[in-house]
Amino acid sequence: MSEEFNRVDVTEEAAALLRDLTARHGRLMFHQSGGCCDGSSPMCYPVGMFLTGPADVHLGDLDVGLDEPIEVYMSASQFEYWKHTHLTIDVVDGRGAGFSVEGPTGKRFLIRSRLLTDAELVAFGLMPAPEA
Repeated sequence: MSEEFNRVDVTEEAAALLRDLTARHGRLMFHQSGGCCDGSSPMCYPVGMFLTGPADVHLGDLDVGLDEPIEVYMSASQFEYWKHTHLTIDVVDGRGAGFSVEGPTGKRFLIRSRLLTDAELVAFGLMPAPEA
């Protein structure tokens, strides 16, 4: 039996906010910002408001209990720095950044990260499998 791994996850509190925001704005997606004005925040947009392209990596999908998952992206250049990292989208009190849809709610999304485990590194092709 093979184990399934993912690069991105969501806390229950963030998932609840995403369900509320989806009811207000329609389908949503995330793009993990690379810094500058928005301070490297996960930016949440209605689908179609932020266009992804070949310079973006699809990190995975968040299942928050809606009909469709919420896709999460990051620029390929930033992914090179973060490829050994698992990201969890969480939410805290505070003003959201820039154009992210949670801004008016008094909450803001943030990333909690950890290094990938050896099993995850093998699954994502970042480390050779151990010899039996």
